[in-house]
Amino acid sequence: MRSGVSTAAGLLAGFALDRLFGDPQRWHPVAGFGMLAASLETTTYADRRRAGIVHEIVLVGATVGVGLAIRRGGALPVALATWTVLGGRSLARTGHAMAQRLESGDLAGARELLPALCGRDPEVLDADGLARAALESIAENTSDAAVAPLLWGAVAGVPGLLGYRAVNTLDAMIGYRNERYRRFGWAAARVDDIANLLPARVTGLLTAVVAPAVGGRSGEVVRIWHRDAHRHPSPNAGVVEASAAGALGIRLGGRTEYRHGIEQRPELGDGRPPAVADLRRAVRLSTLVQYAALASAVVLVVARSAPNRARGQSND
Repeated sequence: MRSGVSTAAGLLAGFALDRLFGDPQRWHPVAGFGMLAASLETTTYADRRRAGIVHEIVLVGATVGVGLAIRRGGALPVALATWTVLGGRSLARTGHAMAQRLESGDLAGARELLPALCGRDPEVLDADGLARAALESIAENTSDAAVAPLLWGAVAGVPGLLGYRAVNTLDAMIGYRNERYRRFGWAAARVDDIANLLPARVTGLLTAVVAPAVGGRSGEVVRIWHRDAHRHPSPNAGVVEASAAGALGIRLGGRTEYRHGIEQRPELGDGRPPAVADLRRAVRLSTLVQYAALASAVVLVVARSAPNRARGQSND
């Protein structure tokens, strides 16, 4: 039971630290992990899946090992790990900044900010295109940067928190389907898909729960999710983007320009295309889902620790 209390307290404290301070501005551990991964890639890279599998195992395995080594420190390592891997406050802050620049007509500033949210080419996007790119990224990153870490922390403590962030970071670095990473990045992309299967669906469910707070309907979220999510090329992004579209009453998808090429994404939702005004609603939706995810994670930790407590009492 003590372990469950420590984990729950650590998740709450780490979430509070993220809401108060956001990501550390200097010496961010995730940035350090990225530098380590890039350095290791100079040794492990080969245009083969096997090389990518080795790269993934070494980095994720070492990160989980660090988590296992420090997990017995009580609530403190859980809190620090949670703060390290969460990105909810920074996501909301960037979304608000994007909305402010678009509302003031500062397209140059909005284009400069977009790479902080996603990898699309900002130079080819107008105001509504920038709004749509930011909104879709906020929807996806609500799951990746908040719901998934909290869920993995509730299930596996510090190793789950750190291991998930390692998996997600490697996918962002090498999981692209371009010529260099088509084979080497295969393992990173597939492991990330697996790690996010449940969190994405929890995000969809929580989006349905909080939808009325942003003017949506829970039933509409579920309807759009089940009708449209499978059309998306990603098994997880489709769920969270379709759910967000249903909650906000908008239509996402369409022509999507990345630096590595153009994709024609399927349309998700029945409403109008997103506009600048929808960005602030999307940020509010994301924030509400994050708080709901925290509550769910704490409840999960307590529920999992209850049988252990009952067994301990029966042995007394």
